Amino acid sequence: MSDQIALTGLRARGRHGVLAAERELGQEFVVDATLWLDTRPAAAGDDLSRTVNYGTLAGQLVAVVEGEPVDLIETLADRLARVCLDDPQVEEVEVTVHKPSAPIPHPFADVAVTIRRQRP
Repeated sequence: MSDQIALTGLRARGRHGVLAAERELGQEFVVDATLWLDTRPAAAGDDLSRTVNYGTLAGQLVAVVEGEPVDLIETLADRLARVCLDDPQVEEVEVTVHKPSAPIPHPFADVAVTIRRQRP
């Protein structure tokens, strides 16, 4: 698939992490998702039902970030990728989870995990 839909900089508060303070206080996570699909059917008929509704997808991804806590952002990224692939039109997805407030005792700009998943 050569067509892409990208949703970048999606922000949500979650309680993910291995430290007790991360679970108690929570922190902001930032999600980028790039979806590969064929957008020609949607374009041909100007039909939203033939593509990914990125507004709906954003809500689903926020619900995952705000939902059940996990220790690792790798696990969170995998959950987010599965949500994207639940749409049968999506053939492949790349998800990046940014954790800009990770508990690192040194100055840093960002910590991020990027995964790529395909439909089996």
